Parts: sequence; C-alpha cells; structure tokens
Amino acid sequence: FATRYISDTTINMQVIPISCLTDNYAYIINDDSSKIVGVIDPSESSPIISFLKKNNLKLNYILNTHHHYDHIGGNIELKKKYNAKVIGFKGDSHRIPGIDIILENNEEWTFGNSTVKVLHIPGHTLGHICFFFQKEKIAFTGDTLFSLGCGRIFEGDHKQMLTSLNKIKKLPKSTKIYCGHEYTYKNAEFCMKYDNNNINLKKHFEKIKKLRSNGLPTIPSNLEDELKSNIFLRCDQNDLKIKLNMKNQEDFKVFKKIR
Repeated sequence: FATRYISDTTINMQVIPISCLTDNYAYIINDDSSKIVGVIDPSESSPIISFLKKNNLKLNYILNTHHHYDHIGGNIELKKKYNAKVIGFKGDSHRIPGIDIILENNEEWTFGNSTVKVLHIPGHTLGHICFFFQKEKIAFTGDTLFSLGCGRIFEGDHKQMLTSLNKIKKLPKSTKIYCGHEYTYKNAEFCMKYDNNNINLKKHFEKIKKLRSNGLPTIPSNLEDELKSNIFLRCDQNDLKIKLNMKNQEDFKVFKKIR
C-alpha cells in the first residue's frame, strides 16, 4: 500500500494522510499558527512516529472516531511517547485505549485555533463519531462515510446508518471528507454497477483511475461530489429509485437494499 504523502493545507491547517496497515489512513493534522499537532485514528504508531520525527513535530492529541483496532492500535504507544491526550466519544469511553478527553454529541472542542464539532454517527459501531472542523470545513468520517461508499453495519442498524449519513449530508457542500480507508476504486465499481447512467459518477471514476494509477490517495473527497456520485447518499433520488425498480419506495428501503 505505497502512497505518496500529499499535504492538504486549508487556511492554517495542514492535513497529511499517513498510510497504515494494508489500506487504512491515519491523518496528521497540523495547526501552523498554534503549533498544535494531532493524529486521527492511528491504527499503528510507527508510521506516525516516523513522519513526526522527519518533520520535527511533537504530537499533542490523538483523536479516535471509533473503537475498532485498526483505528486505535497506535494510541497507547503514541500517548506514552509524546504524552499526547486521547480524545473520544462518551459512549465509547470504555473502549478507547488511554482516553483522556471525553466528548458528547454536538459538543464543540478547541484544537489550536479551530473549533471542532462532534457528530455522533452510529451504524458501523454504536459509538462512532465524526470530527467536523467548522471554519476549515473538514470532516473526519472514519468508517461511516467513505468516498463513494459507506461502512458496514456491525453494531448498529440500517436506520441508524442512514440517519448518520443524512447528518453528514447536511454539512456545507464544500466540506472535504477524510475517511478511514482507501476503498474508493472498489466503491466506484460498485456504484457504476447499479448507477451507470450517472454522468457525475463516470467523471469521478475517471479521476479516481488516474490518481490510483499514479499511486496517489483518492482522499479527501468533496461532499458535493459525494452527493452527486455516491449511491448511498442518493437513496432519496427518483432517478436512482427508478433505475433500481423501486419507484415511490421510501428512502430507507432503497438504502437497505443497496447496503
């Protein structure tokens, strides 16, 4: 899983995807103005330590979207090495290793000069959250919303997942979506199979092919593109319902069938 690092600078915030395990992304977030550094969902510690060392950075915070091992595996070692604070959701506090700061749904938390809103988005797990950096319009969606996909439902149910996706859909359209895995190519193939008349999706897929052939991440995606191309966000659209022979069916039934 060789991926070149691409730094995405939004206002004074730098977001750097770090490849972990086979297809995971952790994200280093660096607030240039306050010199505060965090990492989202470190599945393992060594690639994070290597990047921080190379760039002479010290880690202040570890933010976890949910409790799965491939999102929290590096917590303890990173906390021990940098004395970093671990951030997680109240409902998952018993399952997040080393948790220090416990946040609730809709709570706002300060990271450097940024205000971060916590959105509870259950479905994949019951305690899953999204970290939304409001000024920068950046959302870390973990394994709930992927580029052109959505997470498997392990602990929650389909209704919870659809409600969670609808919550993300209400964020500003220019929001950049940083998800937990490089699944985009496979997700695009799935979307194309059932939504192949979608012109926006076809264009999106061409971009994805170019990025992957050059060994580049497909992340971040843009919420506006996801709304047009991601089949799981289009369950309320009549053209898709007709295509699936589900005309006039409620959105939930369409989502459940697709998922």
